[in-house]
Order: sequence, then structure tokens, then C-alpha cells
Amino acid sequence: MTSITEIKKLLKENKLIIGKDLTLKALRSKGLEKVFLANNCPAQLKADVEHLASIAEVEVESLALDNAELGDVCKRPHFIAVMGLKKE
Repeated sequence: MTSITEIKKLLKENKLIIGKDLTLKALRSKGLEKVFLANNCPAQLKADVEHLASIAEVEVESLALDNAELGDVCKRPHFIAVMGLKKE
């Protein structure tokens, strides 16, 4: 399970894509190694992400954080429901 510390480290290294639109676009182009979902991610978004991730053979991890906490961790003034880890 990914921790808050790991998420902060990945953000600092500029390895995370934040947000629904960018993450779905990166999944379609097979540019991600892993997707992180907030524990209260909307059901339709979760279904879309899981469907695209299965096609692209990308792991999906549900975090123990809700979207408000994830926004705080990422130092963003808004909720974050989904993030993607870029491929190297």
C-alpha cells in the first residue's frame, strides 16, 4: 500500500499525473505504470479507470485517503480523486 510519504516523494520527482482528464488520457496512450484512486472516488470514474487500466495492463491501487485528504497531501486547493504514475 502506498503511503503519504511515497506520494509526496513521487510529486517532488514530478512522476505523478494529477486529475481525471490527464490520467484517462495517459491511460489511453499507455503512458502510466500505476493508477491511484481516492477511497471515495466517484463510481463512474472508478469504473472508467479500471476498464482502461485493464486494457493497458496497468495496476490500480485504492488509497486509504479520501479525495479531500489527497488534495491536501498534494498541496492543491481542490479535491483529487485520481492520479497516475508516469512510465519511466
